[in-house]
Amino acid sequence: MSSQTSNDAVIIDDEIQPLLADAPLFQLSHEALATMRTTPMSTAAIELSDAVERVDHVVIDDPQVVVRVHRPKGVDEPLPCVYSIHGGGYILGSFEMDDARFDRWCTMFPCVGVSVEYRLAPETPYPGPLEDCYAGLQWTYERSDELGVIRDQIGIAGISAGGGLAAALGLLARDRGEVPLMFQLLECPMIDDRQTTSSSQLDGLPIWSRESNTFGWRCYLGDLYGSDDIPHHAAPARCDDLSGLPPSLVIVGGADGFRDENIDYALRLNQAGVPTELHVLPGAPHGVQMFAGSGVARRWNQIVTEWVGIQLAR
Repeated sequence: MSSQTSNDAVIIDDEIQPLLADAPLFQLSHEALATMRTTPMSTAAIELSDAVERVDHVVIDDPQVVVRVHRPKGVDEPLPCVYSIHGGGYILGSFEMDDARFDRWCTMFPCVGVSVEYRLAPETPYPGPLEDCYAGLQWTYERSDELGVIRDQIGIAGISAGGGLAAALGLLARDRGEVPLMFQLLECPMIDDRQTTSSSQLDGLPIWSRESNTFGWRCYLGDLYGSDDIPHHAAPARCDDLSGLPPSLVIVGGADGFRDENIDYALRLNQAGVPTELHVLPGAPHGVQMFAGSGVARRWNQIVTEWVGIQLAR
């Protein structure tokens, strides 16, 4: 069941609608950014598992790039790897946001999880954050024996801006030809700076409004913003050739401003010969994962978990 919001623009799932009052409100500006970076995105305490070991490694000293490697304890044989990029509109967040997910996945599948702490915009605009992500991926690939990772079984994943960086990383890895990828998981990816789709222009988008989206892209693209000279590694929706990418899952909510650009990207992946699943969950807003007790969030988690499990078992 879903209900229409008061502005007749965004249809929100009935179960989530009353929960939005307590959700984070992203009123973004350069002045407010420092405060927002120190404000937790969730008030729920996370108890981490003793069954998973977490070790941080410095990949590059200057500029510093760090990855956190999650590995199930007591498993000695090499495992497939999920390389994850956190969300936050290119301007917020930390690799700690991946801790809870890898606590589940590392023992469930099992697998090794690697989370990258990339530099944030606007202090570091494109291509800095993407190059940080690539450096962490290349480091993981080159040290696979040391990390207990099966070298040709590394997939990439990201949510929101992390999904945008994952999509860009998939293109960059394809174009450089140095690191083969097993799959790409793109959860509500932030991939189109142009904001010309119908969903991107909706009023009243919860969690991540069109104004927040504009601010995030302005910060990430810097002087490039608003021009036609934007590389597809910066905004993957601009890429004309999506061939040669790994099997993909694109999942997005029907009440997400990224809905239309995500649907189009998934369609074009399929048209380019890339095995791609697309899921659009009606009534789900951006950041639906934070409403973990809702039915639509459980459905989202089920789809993602099942798909990743299938990829890692190949």
